[in-house]
Amino acid sequence: MKINHALAMALSALSAGILISCVKPADDNKAAEIDSQVAQDSAEPKAGENAAVDGSTDKNVEKIVAVDISAETEKTYLTHVANEIVIPAYADAAKQSDLLHDLAQKHCQQAPVSGDELQALRDQWLVLAQAWASAEMVNFGPATASMSNLYINYFPDERGLVHSGVADLIAANPKLTAEQLANESAVVQGVPGLEEVLYANDSLDAGQCAYVISASSALSTRLKAIEKNWQQNATKLLAIDKTAESDQGLNQWINSLLSLVETMKSNAIDQPLGLSGKVKGHLPAATAEQSRAIINAKLAALNKAMTDPVLTAILGSNSENNVADNLSTALADTTTLLAQMPEDLATADKANQQELYDHLTNVTRLIKRQLIPALGLRVGFNSNDGD
Repeated sequence: MKINHALAMALSALSAGILISCVKPADDNKAAEIDSQVAQDSAEPKAGENAAVDGSTDKNVEKIVAVDISAETEKTYLTHVANEIVIPAYADAAKQSDLLHDLAQKHCQQAPVSGDELQALRDQWLVLAQAWASAEMVNFGPATASMSNLYINYFPDERGLVHSGVADLIAANPKLTAEQLANESAVVQGVPGLEEVLYANDSLDAGQCAYVISASSALSTRLKAIEKNWQQNATKLLAIDKTAESDQGLNQWINSLLSLVETMKSNAIDQPLGLSGKVKGHLPAATAEQSRAIINAKLAALNKAMTDPVLTAILGSNSENNVADNLSTALADTTTLLAQMPEDLATADKANQQELYDHLTNVTRLIKRQLIPALGLRVGFNSNDGD
C-alpha cells in the first residue's frame, strides 16, 4: 500500500481538486477593485474612485469608501490574527487529536471495542473534525505549501478512495504503527480515515484499534509541526514586517477567508447536494452523518474572524459604511438557518439546502463587494468563484 510521496501528493491534489488562489497586491492608493460579477452589472470604476457595490440585498446599494489604514495599525491587526486566531486554531486541532489518541489507547487495550467506548471515540473524533474545519480558514502557509492539509483532510473524496484504501491498509497491516502510516498516501490518513474506521463499523477489532491509535498519533505530529511553523514564522507568513510597503499580508488573510466560503459553498454544499448540476462527491463527515457540525464549525470560524473586535474597530474608523454590521447580520442569519437543519444536511428539504447556499452566496458578495473594497484590497483569483 506504500506510495511514493510525490506520486501520493499528485494523486491527492488531483482528486481533491485543490483550491488555487492567487492574490494580487493592492495598488499604492488602495483603489477598490470590482469582482467580475459586479463588472457585468456596471462599469468598472477608475482607480481612486469609490466603487458602488451591492449591500446585503440587491435593493440596498451603497458606496464603499476605503478605510485609511496606517502601516502600524495593519501590523497590529496581523499580529493579532497570528496570535489570537491562526495559531490557536492549529493548537486546538492538535490538542483534540491528542485527546483522541489518549482515548484510543485507553479503550483499545482489549478488542473488540463497541458500545459506550466506541461512542466516546466517535464523540471525540467529531470535536477533532470541527477543530480542523475551523483551522481550514487559513488557506495559505505551511499546511497548504507542504500539502499537509491533504494528509489531514483528504476532501472532497470524489472517487470514494478513503473507504477502500483504509480497509485495504488495515487488512495488510493489522499492527500498523504511526511511523508506518506517515509513509502512506494521504488517502488513508487524517480526519477522513479515522471517520471511516470509527463510523463504518459497529465495533473495532484489534487491527482497527491499531489504526485509530496510529492515525491519531500521526495526525497530532503533523498538526503540531504546522502550529510550530506558525509560531516561528508568523511575521514572514503574514508579511507583518512589510506593512509599510505593501498590503500582502492583509490581502492574503482576507482572501483566505473568502476562499473558505467559496470552497464550502462549492465542494461541501452545492456539488454533493446537486443544487446546480449532477451530484459530485459527498458532504463532509458523510459517513458520520454530521455534515451540519462541520459546516457550522467553518461558519463559526468565519464569524469569529469577521466580527473580530480589532477588525471591527478598523472598519468602524470610517463611519460612512455599514460593512461590519452587514457581515455580522448575514453570518447570524446563516447560523440561525443552519441550526434549524438536520445533522445530516442530505436529509434536509431541498428548499432549505438551497436557502443555505443562497445565504452563503450573500456572505460571499458582502466580502467581495463591501469588506474587501472597504479595506482597500483586491479580490484574488479563485477557481470556485461563481457567486
